[in-house]
Amino acid sequence: MAFSQKGAIFPVKQGAQDGILDFIKQALGKDCFDAILVPAKVPGTESFTYLLIRDEALLKNAYPLPPVMSVQGAKAISSLTGRGKGKKRIAALVRPCEARATVELFKLGQVNLENIFLISIDCPGALPLAEWAKDPKKAEDAFSEVLKGGPSESIRPICQICDKFSTTGAEDLHIGILGAKAGSIFLIPHSPKGEGILDCIGISAEADISEWKSMVDKLTEMRGEKKRQAQTELAAKAVGLDKLLDTFSKCINCHNCMRVCPICYCRQCFFDSDSMKFDFEDYLKRAEMIGGLRFPPETLLFHVGRMLHMSLSCVSCGACEDACPTSIPVAQVFSLVGARNQEAFEYVPGRSLDEPLPLRVYEEEEFEEVEQSYAGVSAKREARDA
Repeated sequence: MAFSQKGAIFPVKQGAQDGILDFIKQALGKDCFDAILVPAKVPGTESFTYLLIRDEALLKNAYPLPPVMSVQGAKAISSLTGRGKGKKRIAALVRPCEARATVELFKLGQVNLENIFLISIDCPGALPLAEWAKDPKKAEDAFSEVLKGGPSESIRPICQICDKFSTTGAEDLHIGILGAKAGSIFLIPHSPKGEGILDCIGISAEADISEWKSMVDKLTEMRGEKKRQAQTELAAKAVGLDKLLDTFSKCINCHNCMRVCPICYCRQCFFDSDSMKFDFEDYLKRAEMIGGLRFPPETLLFHVGRMLHMSLSCVSCGACEDACPTSIPVAQVFSLVGARNQEAFEYVPGRSLDEPLPLRVYEEEEFEEVEQSYAGVSAKREARDA
């Protein structure tokens, strides 16, 4: 996607985090929006959450780049607007993967963006929640080094191969950190809402942002290559029924991955419904048919079913892997499956508010493609059996 080469340069006094907070304070103080949904550190604890703030004084706890993703931002926005728009204008500061998940939820009718200003930020990644819980101070020190451009081995594996760590253009405003000179950040509008915020605080998007774009392109290429290598290695371990069974063999059927996933929005999952509860005789018959029945049953079916439902909209945010109590690489497997499905449909989740979900659009030539595919499979079978 082609981006504008123009943006605004916003002065920063003590670093990107403080600079972003200064920008938010100015925007709130000038009534550019009525409230801000922003990551924040919970006072007196080592945990992070999203806070909806109207009082500028409460921004002292805000943390624009938190070291962990304890709450997926798209789920917070869905909770805020899921029952329709409000009268107040809310700015939401989120990571790019959270912004893209929000766009997907908008297409699924789970988010109302009419009075939401979606603001994203160049993302350095996030630490594994488990590592953070073990030693918050040590983990925060490691994350500080990442923010300074140091080694990224401490961040989550899914973040290390993320090639969509910056804007896709569907946000109203993007905050660029990469390529910015000391004492500044970039503010890059992508919609009239975003331009309105800049107008409101009295700055214009006339500055050259080619250095930012050059850094984004360079890192995107590097991450893309790392992602291809990692997914090739993962495919060798996880593709195929036996390998997939082995990959998910530690699953305890807690469904945490589903509950934290922003795309899994159903009020009740089929796999938690009465349809998946059987009586004693049913279980006994199934055990007799296959020689033995594992408990809890349907573990792999749950994961495969979830892949079928949400892989086209998977943004590889990693929330599922963070939530897994047995450290299954759920996010990496889903990212692999999602990437293949998205490539097949030439679809990038969160790329555009106007791009429809592939499975909700009918095109006549799709039947021709299916027929050609079926004919090819039939020909191979005939050749094999000959």
